[in-house]
This record gives sequence, structure tokens and C-alpha cells, in this order.
Amino acid sequence: MAKNPTAEPKYTLLFINNEFVPSVSNKKFATVNPATNNVITYVAEGDKADVDKAVAAAKKAFQRNSPWRKMSPLQRTDLMIKLCGLMARDKATLASLETQDNGKPYAEACLDVDYSIDTLKYYAGWTDKFCGDTVPVGYDLVTITRKEPVGVVGQIIPWNYPLLMLAWKWGPALAVGCTIVLKPAEQTPLTALHMAALVKEAGFPAGVINVVTGFGPTAGAAISEHPDVQKVAFTGSVPVGRLVMEAAAKSNLKRVSLELGGKSPLVVFDDADVDFAVNVAHEALFSNHGQSCCAGSRTYVHEKVYDEFVSKAVAKAKSRTVGDPFDDKVLQGPQIDNEMFTQVLSYIDIGKEEGAKLQCGGKRVGEKGFFIEPTVFSDVTDNMRIAQEEIFGPVQSIFKFSTVEEIIERANNVKYGLAAGVITNDLNKAMQYAQSVDAGSVWINCYDAVLPQTPFGGYKNSGMGRELGKDGLENYLETKTITMKVFNQTSD
Repeated sequence: MAKNPTAEPKYTLLFINNEFVPSVSNKKFATVNPATNNVITYVAEGDKADVDKAVAAAKKAFQRNSPWRKMSPLQRTDLMIKLCGLMARDKATLASLETQDNGKPYAEACLDVDYSIDTLKYYAGWTDKFCGDTVPVGYDLVTITRKEPVGVVGQIIPWNYPLLMLAWKWGPALAVGCTIVLKPAEQTPLTALHMAALVKEAGFPAGVINVVTGFGPTAGAAISEHPDVQKVAFTGSVPVGRLVMEAAAKSNLKRVSLELGGKSPLVVFDDADVDFAVNVAHEALFSNHGQSCCAGSRTYVHEKVYDEFVSKAVAKAKSRTVGDPFDDKVLQGPQIDNEMFTQVLSYIDIGKEEGAKLQCGGKRVGEKGFFIEPTVFSDVTDNMRIAQEEIFGPVQSIFKFSTVEEIIERANNVKYGLAAGVITNDLNKAMQYAQSVDAGSVWINCYDAVLPQTPFGGYKNSGMGRELGKDGLENYLETKTITMKVFNQTSD
């Protein structure tokens, strides 16, 4: 796939009612390439006034006799499939924009485009398959249930997987017939705006999908508290998730689904192949520069193989290439911005201060951009901050354990519960752990195996609701019960 490190963004305005328009305030903000610190372009800065316009457009598009509401399910399928075709056509552009805006290696950005297409295709197949029931209630009554779209939905997505999170949100909402107001992360707005252009080209009716770029405290808050938004979906941090819930409760008690942080345990038993386990654990943590909510950020290794594992994990981390994300040899690009760069380095300092052993890494790479060396700590204990708090960077923490019962208790001893993994050849151990760990997804002898058809979401502070799979549709559906009395007619 041809890459273009200097692909020019064609779309920098808000997308409302199928038109690109400036913000009401005419303000703009810079989106910056984290690998170079250079401004890529300036994007329209939307706020409450723009969200009001976008919601009004989405509300009109959802009216009972609108073109969107009168479409058959398979017509929605056709539109979604056409959008996927346009994404495939523009794959190189989407991937190049993603790499510039986010910093992830170009090859990974291409995979994200493919996965986004797969997700939308999966949900395109659901447009006519969410069904109600016939409920037995008595001799002279007939009761049926209908599944209906909730209406206008607000969607607020993060910067770590910009295009992929868009697809996760759009897919089920479009499948069931909702209309959308999307706010991409202010750090990574470019692929969402390009997707908006493809929405219009595919032929979606005006107002069905709207994209408002801007900042969380203004545009994001306006979506969360808007009285005409019936459901809000948010992926991001726990503190902001709480604000979204509060705004939803104080406005119109809109539905809320939250996919928040994680501190996911990956457990390696002594019967596992150590080389295999090292590779799985390495990718579980360092993939996407460690900027993943379900990263395997707590690596627990059985005491019998601990020293061997640490030695090989350190060698693996030292071999990981960091640099220009458009270089085919590079596996790790920069952190997203200076705030996250500083946060990660501060956690590395905290780990050293608390007594964890820094095995490798821990420093900045180069003088330009937000690059950090792949970092490995050993001798980490559960009470350390690096064991309890989400670092969101390329920092692997390795713990030692002895027994199955012990590791289940320790794995659950955090406020998060998004994901977990286990590597073992003992099926009974694997299932004992999988059934006992507090996590929405558990992977056995693999990690991060997230597919469009597999529900994803967390326990505890990791959020509420599920995305992907059939479960992902439920966030966007209301259940209506219809009961009719049947009159027994007698013949004359």
C-alpha cells in the first residue's frame, strides 16, 4: 500500500447536515504530528452552538417520515457496504492521515483501516436481524415486542485508535437506524473528517452522520448534556467518563455506555513455552506504543520461570525499534502529545522511587517528537503506583507469583476490569483463572484478540455496556411492548 507521509488533509471544517461548514465562532485549532511537533493543519473548533446545529440536523434526519427512517433495512446495508468500499479505495490516504495525526506506524494504521472496514461490514449484516418477541400473556391478548432505534446518539471517541473507535461507534448505531453526532479527539480529528466526506459520497441522507471537531469541556460536554441526544457513547479516561455520566443524568437521563481505562493482568504459568509467552506479553503491552486501554500492563510470571522470562523480555524490549512511523523498520512511534509523554516519564520515575528495578529503557528518544524508549521494570509489587494506575505508555511491569489462588486474588486487586490474559498448557488452570478474573475479555494463550463479532467492555471502573458483537446493538435499541386484545367472534 503506497504511503504518503505528507498527505494533505482535504477536510478541516465541521460536517453538519452533509455539508462542511466553519464553526459558529470561526475559531480553529492546530492538530500536530507527534513525531515531529509540526502543525499538520488547522481544524474548525466546534462548541455548544455547533453541537446544537448538529443535533438539530440529526433530529430532523430521525423524524418519522424522513428518508433515513423510511429506508428498508437492506437499503441501510447497501449504504454501509458502499461506505466500506470507499474506505478501501482511500485506504492509503486514511492510513497516512492516521499516522501523521496519531504517530502509529503506517503498517499498523493500514491494519486499523482494514479492521474498521471489517467492523462496518459486520454491522451492515445486522440491519434486519435485531428482532422482538411474541410473548404469551393469556387467551384473549396478543403481545409482541419491537426493537426500535433510540434516536439521536452522541459519540465521543479517543485518540489512540481514532478510525477504529469511529467504526466501533458508527457500526451498530447505523445498523439499527439511529442518527449520529460524533466528536473525535482533538488530537486526532483528520480521519473522522475524511470519513465524513465518504459518508456524503456514499449517499447517506443529510443529518444522519455529523462530525463536530473540538474540545472535551466544550463540544464534548455539549453533547453529553444535550436534551435531544438520547444516548451517549464515550471511550476515554475514568475521570471524563464520570463527567459524561453526570451530564447525562442531569440533562435528560440519556443512556450511557462507557469504555474506560484498564490495568489488565497477563499471567504466565511455569508450564508455558517461555519464548512464546515473552512474545505474547511484549505485544500485549508495547502494541500501539502502550497506548491501549486493554494493554497487558501487569505481567505476572510464575516464580519458577521468572528470571528466564525477565531476561528474555528485556532483550525483546531492547530490540524494539523506535522512530519515524513511516519507516518500515520502525515498530514504535511517539506518544500522542507532550501531556502523555510527560505522564509516562513521570510514572517511570515513580517506579524507580518505589523500588521497582528498571531493567531497560526509561528515557526519551531523540530531541524532536514524543518518543520514549521501550521500558521494562522487574520486581514490581502490587502496592506500587505503577501496579495500580494506568500508565498508558511503553512500560512493562513484571511481577512474580506462586499459586493459582494467589494470582486470581492479586489479578482482581485493582479498580479496573477491562481485560485479562493467561498463558498455560493446563486447560483446567486456564479456565479456573478465566472464570474467576474480573474482566470483560479474557484471552487464553493469546492477547488482544478483539474481533467485530466479540463483545468488548469492562467490569468495575473500566466502564459499562458492551461494544462489538450482537451485544453492541443493545446500546442503541429501545424495547417497545405492544399488546392487543382479541375479541372472540361468534357466528350468526
